[in-house]
Amino acid sequence: LGVDIHGATLGIVGRGRIGGAVALRAEGFGMRVLHSERSAGEPLDELLAASDFVTLHCPLTAETTGLIGARELGLMRPGAVLVNTARGPIVDGDALATALSEGEIAAAALDVTDPEPPPPGHPLLSAPNLLLTPHIASASERTRAAMADCAVNNLLAALAGERMPHCVNPEVYEQSPPSATRRSP
Repeated sequence: LGVDIHGATLGIVGRGRIGGAVALRAEGFGMRVLHSERSAGEPLDELLAASDFVTLHCPLTAETTGLIGARELGLMRPGAVLVNTARGPIVDGDALATALSEGEIAAAALDVTDPEPPPPGHPLLSAPNLLLTPHIASASERTRAAMADCAVNNLLAALAGERMPHCVNPEVYEQSPPSATRRSP
């Protein structure tokens, strides 16, 4: 039998545009939503312990590489499901394979891995409680067209010396710009 999501708790790690959109949809299904991010929300350990489903929507940075390892998986409920559609290196694949095989968590769904794809014989590939897709979460015509529009709008804004409308690290605007000299042609 399946698992009900109505009334379940969804923990979202990273509540930017994508994490926020996921939260709206989850709330529409009657889920309780927790979020954890660098500057606000639940502490990660508390989110992991309280969630029935944990979904990752954070960028890959020095801080997020290996964010979900053996210790973090051990904090999750035995019936919990981990979903990663962000970046593969955020999750320690070996630790996840162990957690799945030992029943520390119920299941996982990954659209990204590290490396991508996992090498033949990697224990994740034989985990019956793992759904693995080949990094296709954004593979639709409408999504790819929207991604192209975002890139073009960012490029045009940057060339015009304006703020990029879809900047994923807006804190760069708070820093002093490097001094640059333009050369005449």
